[in-house]
Amino acid sequence: MTAGSHRPVPQPIDDFVGWLKALVQPTVALELATLAVCVLLAWGLVRAARQALGREERSIWFGRKDVDGVLFPLLLLCLGFGARALLDQYVNVVVLQLAIPVLLALVAIRTGVKVLQIAFSEARWVRALENTISWLVWLALVLWVSGLLPVLLSALDQVSWKVGTTRLSVRNILEGLLTASVVLILALWLSAGIEARLLRSATGGELSLRKALSNATRALLLTLGLMVALSAVGIDLTALSVVGGALGVGIGFGLQKVAANYVSGFVILTERNLRIGDFIKVESFEGAITQINARYTVVRAQTGRESIVPNEMLVSSRVENLSLADSVVVQTTQVQVAFNSDPAKVMELLQSAALAQERVLKDPGPSVQLSQFVADGLEFTLVYWINDLHNGQGNLRSDVNMAILSSLRDHGIQMNAPARVTPPVNNGTGSLGV
Repeated sequence: MTAGSHRPVPQPIDDFVGWLKALVQPTVALELATLAVCVLLAWGLVRAARQALGREERSIWFGRKDVDGVLFPLLLLCLGFGARALLDQYVNVVVLQLAIPVLLALVAIRTGVKVLQIAFSEARWVRALENTISWLVWLALVLWVSGLLPVLLSALDQVSWKVGTTRLSVRNILEGLLTASVVLILALWLSAGIEARLLRSATGGELSLRKALSNATRALLLTLGLMVALSAVGIDLTALSVVGGALGVGIGFGLQKVAANYVSGFVILTERNLRIGDFIKVESFEGAITQINARYTVVRAQTGRESIVPNEMLVSSRVENLSLADSVVVQTTQVQVAFNSDPAKVMELLQSAALAQERVLKDPGPSVQLSQFVADGLEFTLVYWINDLHNGQGNLRSDVNMAILSSLRDHGIQMNAPARVTPPVNNGTGSLGV
Protein backbone atom coordinates (compact mmCIF):
# COMPACT_ATOMS: atom_id res chain seq x y z
CA MET A 1 0.00 0.00 0.00
CA THR A 2 1.43 3.35 -1.02
CA ALA A 3 1.32 6.56 0.91
CA GLY A 4 -0.97 8.08 -1.67
CA SER A 5 -3.72 5.53 -0.90
CA HIS A 6 -4.56 7.34 2.38
CA ARG A 7 -5.13 10.65 0.57
CA PRO A 8 -8.79 11.72 0.46
CA VAL A 9 -10.40 11.67 -2.95
CA PRO A 10 -10.27 15.24 -4.31
CA GLN A 11 -13.56 16.86 -5.14
CA PRO A 12 -13.86 19.11 -8.19
CA ILE A 13 -14.12 22.78 -7.33
CA ASP A 14 -16.07 24.75 -9.89
CA ASP A 15 -17.58 27.61 -7.94
CA PHE A 16 -16.60 30.30 -5.45
CA VAL A 17 -18.34 28.65 -2.47
CA GLY A 18 -16.48 25.41 -3.16
CA TRP A 19 -13.18 27.28 -3.05
CA LEU A 20 -14.04 28.84 0.30
CA LYS A 21 -14.90 25.46 1.82
CA ALA A 22 -11.72 23.89 0.50
CA LEU A 23 -9.52 26.67 1.85
CA VAL A 24 -10.44 25.94 5.49
CA GLN A 25 -9.11 22.38 5.54
CA PRO A 26 -6.12 21.65 7.86
CA THR A 27 -3.61 20.93 5.07
CA VAL A 28 -3.80 24.51 3.78
CA ALA A 29 -1.00 25.58 6.16
CA LEU A 30 1.32 22.97 4.64
CA GLU A 31 0.53 24.21 1.13
CA LEU A 32 1.12 27.84 2.15
CA ALA A 33 4.50 26.92 3.62
CA THR A 34 5.40 25.01 0.45
CA LEU A 35 4.35 27.99 -1.69
CA ALA A 36 6.50 30.32 0.43
CA VAL A 37 9.50 28.02 -0.09
CA CYS A 38 8.84 28.09 -3.85
CA VAL A 39 8.74 31.90 -3.80
CA LEU A 40 12.08 32.13 -1.96
CA LEU A 41 13.66 29.54 -4.24
CA ALA A 42 12.45 31.31 -7.39
CA TRP A 43 13.74 34.65 -6.09
CA GLY A 44 17.13 33.12 -5.29
CA LEU A 45 17.42 31.53 -8.74
CA VAL A 46 16.56 34.80 -10.49
CA ARG A 47 19.03 36.75 -8.39
CA ALA A 48 21.79 34.20 -9.06
CA ALA A 49 21.04 34.25 -12.79
CA ARG A 50 21.17 38.06 -12.89
CA GLN A 51 24.53 38.13 -11.13
CA ALA A 52 25.92 35.33 -13.31
CA LEU A 53 24.87 37.02 -16.54
CA GLY A 54 25.67 40.53 -15.33
CA ARG A 55 22.27 41.86 -16.36
CA GLU A 56 21.72 45.20 -14.64
CA GLU A 57 19.82 46.99 -17.41
CA ARG A 58 16.11 46.73 -18.10
CA SER A 59 15.15 43.50 -19.90
CA ILE A 60 12.12 41.31 -20.57
CA TRP A 61 13.40 38.38 -18.53
CA PHE A 62 14.72 40.25 -15.48
CA GLY A 63 12.94 43.63 -15.55
CA ARG A 64 14.32 46.40 -13.39
CA LYS A 65 14.37 44.26 -10.23
CA ASP A 66 14.69 40.55 -9.48
CA VAL A 67 10.90 39.99 -9.29
CA ASP A 68 9.91 42.49 -11.98
CA GLY A 69 10.58 40.46 -15.13
CA VAL A 70 9.07 37.38 -16.74
CA LEU A 71 11.64 34.95 -15.33
CA PHE A 72 10.47 35.16 -11.70
CA PRO A 73 6.78 34.22 -12.21
CA LEU A 74 7.80 31.64 -14.83
CA LEU A 75 10.19 29.89 -12.43
CA LEU A 76 7.61 30.15 -9.66
CA LEU A 77 5.03 28.56 -11.96
CA CYS A 78 7.35 25.64 -12.72
CA LEU A 79 8.15 25.17 -9.03
CA GLY A 80 4.43 25.37 -8.23
CA PHE A 81 3.67 22.63 -10.75
CA GLY A 82 6.33 20.42 -9.16
CA ALA A 83 5.13 21.12 -5.63
CA ARG A 84 1.52 20.39 -6.57
CA ALA A 85 2.50 17.08 -8.18
CA LEU A 86 4.44 16.14 -5.05
CA LEU A 87 1.80 17.13 -2.48
CA ASP A 88 -1.00 15.68 -4.57
CA GLN A 89 0.22 12.21 -3.54
CA TYR A 90 -0.47 12.90 0.13
CA VAL A 91 -3.10 15.62 0.59
CA ASN A 92 -6.01 17.18 -1.26
CA VAL A 93 -4.27 20.17 -2.92
CA VAL A 94 -6.23 23.43 -2.85
CA VAL A 95 -3.89 26.41 -2.47
CA LEU A 96 -1.46 25.28 -5.15
CA GLN A 97 -4.38 24.40 -7.40
CA LEU A 98 -5.52 28.00 -7.09
CA ALA A 99 -1.99 29.40 -7.32
CA ILE A 100 -1.27 27.78 -10.70
CA PRO A 101 -3.83 29.84 -12.70
CA VAL A 102 -2.84 32.96 -10.76
CA LEU A 103 0.79 32.43 -11.76
CA LEU A 104 -0.26 31.72 -15.34
CA ALA A 105 -2.11 35.03 -15.37
CA LEU A 106 0.93 36.79 -13.91
CA VAL A 107 3.22 35.28 -16.57
CA ALA A 108 0.82 36.39 -19.31
CA ILE A 109 0.63 39.94 -17.92
CA ARG A 110 4.38 40.25 -17.39
CA THR A 111 5.17 38.91 -20.87
CA GLY A 112 2.77 41.26 -22.64
CA VAL A 113 3.75 44.30 -20.60
CA LYS A 114 7.52 43.80 -20.79
CA VAL A 115 7.52 43.07 -24.51
CA LEU A 116 5.49 46.22 -25.20
CA GLN A 117 7.79 48.30 -22.98
CA ILE A 118 10.87 47.13 -24.88
CA ALA A 119 9.35 47.24 -28.38
CA PHE A 120 7.55 50.60 -28.00
CA SER A 121 9.47 52.34 -25.23
CA GLU A 122 8.61 55.86 -26.45
CA ALA A 123 4.93 55.32 -27.36
CA ARG A 124 2.37 57.01 -25.11
CA TRP A 125 -0.34 54.41 -25.68
CA VAL A 126 1.74 51.58 -24.19
CA ARG A 127 0.70 52.41 -20.64
CA ALA A 128 -3.02 52.25 -21.47
CA LEU A 129 -2.53 48.96 -23.30
CA GLU A 130 -0.62 47.53 -20.32
CA ASN A 131 -3.53 48.34 -18.01
CA THR A 132 -5.98 46.81 -20.48
CA ILE A 133 -4.00 43.55 -20.62
CA SER A 134 -3.83 43.37 -16.82
CA TRP A 135 -7.54 43.97 -16.35
CA LEU A 136 -8.54 41.42 -18.99
CA VAL A 137 -6.29 38.68 -17.61
CA TRP A 138 -7.39 39.19 -14.00
CA LEU A 139 -11.02 39.35 -15.10
CA ALA A 140 -10.67 36.01 -16.87
CA LEU A 141 -9.08 34.55 -13.72
CA VAL A 142 -11.93 35.79 -11.50
CA LEU A 143 -14.49 34.32 -13.92
CA TRP A 144 -12.68 31.00 -13.87
CA VAL A 145 -12.43 30.84 -10.05
CA SER A 146 -16.07 31.81 -9.61
CA GLY A 147 -17.20 29.17 -12.12
CA LEU A 148 -18.73 31.72 -14.49
CA LEU A 149 -16.19 31.35 -17.28
CA PRO A 150 -17.62 28.12 -18.81
CA VAL A 151 -21.12 29.57 -18.63
CA LEU A 152 -20.02 32.80 -20.29
CA LEU A 153 -18.13 30.98 -23.05
CA SER A 154 -21.13 28.77 -23.74
CA ALA A 155 -23.39 31.82 -23.99
CA LEU A 156 -20.95 33.58 -26.35
CA ASP A 157 -20.81 30.48 -28.52
CA GLN A 158 -24.57 30.71 -29.06
CA VAL A 159 -24.23 34.19 -30.60
CA SER A 160 -23.18 33.26 -34.12
CA TRP A 161 -23.74 34.11 -37.78
CA LYS A 162 -22.64 32.79 -41.16
CA VAL A 163 -20.14 34.52 -43.40
CA GLY A 164 -20.29 32.65 -46.69
CA THR A 165 -19.78 29.01 -45.78
CA THR A 166 -18.08 29.80 -42.48
CA ARG A 167 -19.89 29.95 -39.14
CA LEU A 168 -18.54 32.63 -36.84
CA SER A 169 -19.43 33.16 -33.20
CA VAL A 170 -18.40 35.72 -30.62
CA ARG A 171 -16.45 33.02 -28.82
CA ASN A 172 -14.51 32.12 -31.96
CA ILE A 173 -13.66 35.75 -32.60
CA LEU A 174 -12.46 36.26 -29.01
CA GLU A 175 -10.37 33.11 -29.15
CA GLY A 176 -8.94 34.21 -32.49
CA LEU A 177 -8.08 37.65 -31.12
CA LEU A 178 -6.39 36.02 -28.13
CA THR A 179 -4.35 33.78 -30.43
CA ALA A 180 -3.49 36.76 -32.63
CA SER A 181 -2.34 38.77 -29.60
CA VAL A 182 -0.11 35.93 -28.42
CA VAL A 183 1.42 35.52 -31.89
CA LEU A 184 2.11 39.26 -32.26
CA ILE A 185 3.62 39.52 -28.77
CA LEU A 186 5.91 36.57 -29.51
CA ALA A 187 6.92 38.21 -32.82
CA LEU A 188 7.69 41.48 -31.03
CA TRP A 189 9.64 39.62 -28.35
CA LEU A 190 11.74 37.81 -30.94
CA SER A 191 12.39 41.00 -32.91
CA ALA A 192 13.35 42.88 -29.72
CA GLY A 193 15.85 40.16 -28.85
CA ILE A 194 17.35 40.21 -32.36
CA GLU A 195 17.56 44.03 -32.28
CA ALA A 196 19.30 44.03 -28.88
CA ARG A 197 21.84 41.49 -30.12
CA LEU A 198 22.45 43.32 -33.40
CA LEU A 199 22.87 46.76 -31.83
CA ARG A 200 25.05 45.62 -28.95
CA SER A 201 28.48 47.35 -29.04
CA ALA A 202 27.88 48.73 -32.54
CA THR A 203 29.04 52.21 -33.55
CA GLY A 204 29.19 54.44 -36.62
CA GLY A 205 28.56 52.79 -39.97
CA GLU A 206 28.24 49.37 -38.39
CA LEU A 207 25.45 50.74 -36.19
CA SER A 208 23.59 52.05 -39.24
CA LEU A 209 23.81 48.70 -41.06
CA ARG A 210 22.71 46.75 -38.01
CA LYS A 211 19.85 49.18 -37.53
CA ALA A 212 18.73 48.47 -41.09
CA LEU A 213 18.87 44.71 -40.49
CA SER A 214 16.97 45.15 -37.23
CA ASN A 215 14.19 47.17 -38.88
CA ALA A 216 13.90 44.67 -41.74
CA THR A 217 13.76 41.74 -39.31
CA ARG A 218 11.05 43.38 -37.23
CA ALA A 219 8.97 44.19 -40.31
CA LEU A 220 9.30 40.60 -41.57
CA LEU A 221 8.38 39.05 -38.22
CA LEU A 222 5.42 41.37 -37.73
CA THR A 223 4.18 40.60 -41.25
CA LEU A 224 4.40 36.86 -40.63
CA GLY A 225 2.78 37.30 -37.22
CA LEU A 226 -0.05 39.32 -38.74
CA MET A 227 -0.68 36.64 -41.35
CA VAL A 228 -0.80 33.94 -38.69
CA ALA A 229 -3.05 36.14 -36.55
CA LEU A 230 -5.50 36.72 -39.40
CA SER A 231 -5.61 33.00 -40.07
CA ALA A 232 -6.26 32.35 -36.38
CA VAL A 233 -9.22 34.75 -36.42
CA GLY A 234 -10.66 32.82 -39.36
CA ILE A 235 -9.98 35.25 -42.21
CA ASP A 236 -9.15 33.58 -45.52
CA LEU A 237 -5.91 35.16 -46.72
CA THR A 238 -6.50 34.10 -50.33
CA ALA A 239 -9.63 36.21 -50.41
CA LEU A 240 -7.63 39.23 -49.33
CA SER A 241 -5.08 38.91 -52.14
CA VAL A 242 -7.33 40.53 -54.77
CA VAL A 243 -8.41 43.32 -52.43
CA GLY A 244 -4.83 43.82 -51.29
CA GLY A 245 -3.63 44.13 -54.88
CA ALA A 246 -6.20 46.82 -55.67
CA LEU A 247 -5.40 48.70 -52.47
CA GLY A 248 -1.70 48.42 -53.26
CA VAL A 249 -2.13 50.14 -56.60
CA GLY A 250 -4.17 52.94 -55.04
CA ILE A 251 -1.78 53.41 -52.17
CA GLY A 252 1.16 53.36 -54.57
CA PHE A 253 -0.19 56.37 -56.47
CA GLY A 254 -1.31 58.27 -53.39
CA LEU A 255 1.75 57.70 -51.22
CA GLN A 256 4.59 58.00 -53.71
CA LYS A 257 6.53 60.44 -51.54
CA VAL A 258 6.14 58.30 -48.44
CA ALA A 259 7.24 55.20 -50.33
CA ALA A 260 10.20 57.10 -51.77
CA ASN A 261 11.26 58.13 -48.26
CA TYR A 262 11.11 54.53 -47.02
CA VAL A 263 13.10 53.24 -49.99
CA SER A 264 15.63 56.07 -49.54
CA GLY A 265 15.95 55.20 -45.87
CA PHE A 266 16.77 51.61 -46.75
CA VAL A 267 19.34 52.82 -49.31
CA ILE A 268 20.99 55.12 -46.73
CA LEU A 269 21.22 52.36 -44.13
CA THR A 270 22.61 49.78 -46.53
CA GLU A 271 25.10 52.00 -48.41
CA ARG A 272 26.34 53.57 -45.15
CA ASN A 273 27.29 56.85 -46.79
CA LEU A 274 25.44 58.58 -43.93
CA ARG A 275 25.90 57.16 -40.46
CA ILE A 276 24.75 57.96 -36.95
CA GLY A 277 27.23 60.46 -35.53
CA ASP A 278 28.27 61.93 -38.91
CA PHE A 279 28.41 65.71 -39.14
CA ILE A 280 26.57 66.81 -42.29
CA LYS A 281 25.25 69.92 -43.99
CA VAL A 282 21.92 69.79 -45.82
CA GLU A 283 21.05 72.99 -47.66
CA SER A 284 21.62 75.64 -44.97
CA PHE A 285 21.25 73.35 -41.93
CA GLU A 286 24.34 71.83 -40.34
CA GLY A 287 24.54 69.29 -37.55
CA ALA A 288 25.19 65.71 -36.43
CA ILE A 289 23.00 62.73 -37.32
CA THR A 290 21.35 61.36 -34.18
CA GLN A 291 18.75 59.02 -35.69
CA ILE A 292 18.24 57.26 -39.01
CA ASN A 293 14.67 56.01 -39.24
CA ALA A 294 12.85 54.32 -42.08
CA ARG A 295 11.16 57.53 -43.28
CA TYR A 296 13.29 60.39 -41.97
CA THR A 297 16.64 61.28 -40.44
CA VAL A 298 17.13 63.50 -37.39
CA VAL A 299 19.97 66.04 -37.61
CA ARG A 300 20.89 67.93 -34.43
CA ALA A 301 22.65 71.29 -34.71
CA GLN A 302 25.20 72.52 -32.20
CA THR A 303 22.64 75.05 -30.97
CA GLY A 304 20.37 72.20 -29.85
CA ARG A 305 17.85 72.55 -32.69
CA GLU A 306 16.82 69.32 -34.39
CA SER A 307 15.81 69.04 -38.03
CA ILE A 308 13.70 66.16 -39.34
CA VAL A 309 14.98 65.59 -42.87
CA PRO A 310 13.03 63.29 -45.25
CA ASN A 311 15.27 60.49 -46.46
CA GLU A 312 14.45 61.25 -50.10
CA MET A 313 16.15 64.66 -49.73
CA LEU A 314 19.33 63.02 -48.43
CA VAL A 315 19.44 60.70 -51.45
CA SER A 316 18.41 63.08 -54.24
CA SER A 317 20.04 66.36 -53.15
CA ARG A 318 23.61 67.45 -52.40
CA VAL A 319 24.70 66.60 -48.86
CA GLU A 320 28.06 67.57 -47.35
CA ASN A 321 29.36 64.88 -45.01
CA LEU A 322 32.22 66.34 -43.02
CA SER A 323 33.14 63.04 -41.38
CA LEU A 324 32.43 60.35 -43.98
CA ALA A 325 35.94 59.08 -44.63
CA ASP A 326 37.64 60.67 -41.64
CA SER A 327 36.50 62.45 -38.50
CA VAL A 328 39.39 64.92 -38.80
CA VAL A 329 38.16 68.30 -40.10
CA VAL A 330 40.24 71.32 -41.12
CA GLN A 331 39.66 74.92 -39.98
CA THR A 332 41.31 78.06 -41.25
CA THR A 333 41.62 81.67 -40.19
CA GLN A 334 43.20 84.67 -42.00
CA VAL A 335 45.31 87.41 -40.40
CA GLN A 336 46.63 90.61 -42.06
CA VAL A 337 49.66 92.41 -40.64
CA ALA A 338 51.69 95.46 -41.67
CA PHE A 339 54.39 95.29 -44.37
CA ASN A 340 57.19 95.95 -41.90
CA SER A 341 56.35 92.85 -39.83
CA ASP A 342 58.76 89.90 -39.60
CA PRO A 343 57.03 87.07 -41.57
CA ALA A 344 58.91 84.29 -39.80
CA LYS A 345 57.95 85.69 -36.38
CA VAL A 346 54.32 86.09 -37.38
CA MET A 347 54.14 82.51 -38.63
CA GLU A 348 55.68 81.26 -35.39
CA LEU A 349 53.19 83.21 -33.26
CA LEU A 350 50.20 81.99 -35.27
CA GLN A 351 51.29 78.38 -35.00
CA SER A 352 51.87 78.71 -31.24
CA ALA A 353 48.43 80.27 -30.75
CA ALA A 354 46.81 77.26 -32.42
CA LEU A 355 48.87 74.70 -30.51
CA ALA A 356 47.87 76.35 -27.24
CA GLN A 357 44.30 75.10 -27.76
CA GLU A 358 43.67 71.58 -26.42
CA ARG A 359 41.23 70.67 -29.17
CA VAL A 360 43.70 71.42 -31.98
CA LEU A 361 45.40 68.22 -33.13
CA LYS A 362 49.14 67.87 -32.85
CA ASP A 363 49.22 65.31 -35.67
CA PRO A 364 48.65 66.66 -38.22
CA GLY A 365 49.86 69.85 -36.63
CA PRO A 366 48.84 73.40 -37.55
CA SER A 367 50.57 75.15 -40.45
CA VAL A 368 50.87 78.78 -41.56
CA GLN A 369 51.25 80.13 -45.10
CA LEU A 370 51.87 83.60 -46.44
CA SER A 371 48.71 83.67 -48.55
CA GLN A 372 49.05 86.90 -50.50
CA PHE A 373 50.19 90.51 -50.54
CA VAL A 374 47.26 92.80 -49.91
CA ALA A 375 47.07 96.55 -50.48
CA ASP A 376 48.39 97.57 -47.06
CA GLY A 377 50.15 94.51 -45.69
CA LEU A 378 50.69 90.76 -45.61
CA GLU A 379 47.95 88.13 -45.32
CA PHE A 380 48.71 84.88 -43.50
CA THR A 381 46.46 81.79 -43.39
CA LEU A 382 46.50 79.55 -40.33
CA VAL A 383 45.40 75.93 -40.98
CA TYR A 384 44.68 73.49 -38.14
CA TRP A 385 42.71 70.26 -37.67
CA ILE A 386 40.17 68.99 -35.13
CA ASN A 387 38.36 65.66 -34.68
CA ASP A 388 35.50 66.63 -32.34
CA LEU A 389 32.93 68.45 -34.42
CA HIS A 390 30.25 67.70 -31.84
CA ASN A 391 31.94 70.18 -29.49
CA GLY A 392 31.43 73.05 -31.94
CA GLN A 393 33.53 74.97 -34.44
CA GLY A 394 32.80 78.64 -33.85
CA ASN A 395 33.88 78.52 -30.22
CA LEU A 396 37.27 77.05 -31.10
CA ARG A 397 37.83 79.52 -33.94
CA SER A 398 37.06 82.34 -31.50
CA ASP A 399 39.58 80.98 -28.97
CA VAL A 400 42.26 80.74 -31.66
CA ASN A 401 41.61 84.29 -32.88
CA MET A 402 41.71 85.64 -29.32
CA ALA A 403 45.06 83.92 -28.74
CA ILE A 404 46.41 85.33 -32.02
CA LEU A 405 45.29 88.85 -31.17
CA SER A 406 46.85 88.70 -27.70
CA SER A 407 50.12 87.24 -29.00
CA LEU A 408 50.54 89.82 -31.79
CA ARG A 409 49.87 92.70 -29.38
CA ASP A 410 52.34 91.33 -26.84
CA HIS A 411 55.09 91.23 -29.51
CA GLY A 412 54.31 94.67 -30.92
CA ILE A 413 53.21 93.42 -34.34
CA GLN A 414 50.75 95.81 -35.96
CA MET A 415 47.71 94.24 -37.60
CA ASN A 416 46.63 95.63 -40.95
CA ALA A 417 43.44 97.71 -41.02
CA PRO A 418 41.49 97.70 -44.30
CA ALA A 419 41.71 100.97 -46.16
CA ARG A 420 38.52 103.01 -46.23
CA VAL A 421 37.52 105.37 -49.03
CA THR A 422 35.93 108.60 -47.80
CA PRO A 423 32.96 109.55 -49.98
CA PRO A 424 32.84 113.06 -51.45
CA VAL A 425 30.79 115.65 -49.53
CA ASN A 426 28.62 118.38 -51.00
CA ASN A 427 29.97 121.73 -49.70
CA GLY A 428 26.72 123.59 -50.44
CA THR A 429 28.04 125.52 -53.43
CA GLY A 430 26.97 123.03 -55.98
CA SER A 431 30.45 121.47 -56.27
CA LEU A 432 31.80 118.36 -54.54
CA GLY A 433 34.72 118.64 -52.20
CA VAL A 434 36.54 116.52 -49.65
